[in-house]
Amino acid sequence: MRSGAGRVGVLLVGLLAVTACAPGAPPGPDATPSAPPRPLPDPMPTEPGSLEEAIAERRSVRELVDRPLSDAQIGQLLWSAQGITGSRGRRAAPSAGATYPLEVYVATAEGVTRYEIADHALSDHLDDDRRSALASAAFGQAWIADAGAVVVLTGVVERTAGRYDDRAERYVLLEAGHAAQNVLLQATALDLVGVPVGAFDDEDVRQVLALPTEEQPLYLLPIGFAAD
Repeated sequence: MRSGAGRVGVLLVGLLAVTACAPGAPPGPDATPSAPPRPLPDPMPTEPGSLEEAIAERRSVRELVDRPLSDAQIGQLLWSAQGITGSRGRRAAPSAGATYPLEVYVATAEGVTRYEIADHALSDHLDDDRRSALASAAFGQAWIADAGAVVVLTGVVERTAGRYDDRAERYVLLEAGHAAQNVLLQATALDLVGVPVGAFDDEDVRQVLALPTEEQPLYLLPIGFAAD
């Protein structure tokens, strides 16, 4: 007569045998047979003022001169991030389901303002210079304090979650990337430089900017003039 341990051993062996014989996941499609790469036509020429020129010239530059940006420059940067570009409130950056979860702030030597998207205007948020505090929140990246303006993208995930449930956070992060690239290309077109910064402490940035609880800081975009 088999002991209890013996019977358990027999059962385990049987289960392993059945598992080994069970069909697994269906195989994926066969890989395309290797072939020499096909050359593509050369990229379009980088005409002055063209999108191609902005793409080719964009660089992450951290050596900045602490010099203020004009209202026109700031307005153009913010418009490129989330400005209204057509009927029905459509914006400069694509948004999943047009749920528009992003908010935009800008920190300068004069203080922190909030971009009022529908009116293409700025509203006062904080009345003192928070750029050095943002640099500290970004783990001591001191050069951020020399940016003429630090554009800050925040997101309200709940706006998108109402339609897309558990994929909402992914879509909000993607949208922040779309908006950030717009800002960086617009900066290049304005003869400015910028760097996308994702290395920061979320709670520190939230406190520095006194953000509403529903807004999550997503991106810092220090924009300014390159040092000679």
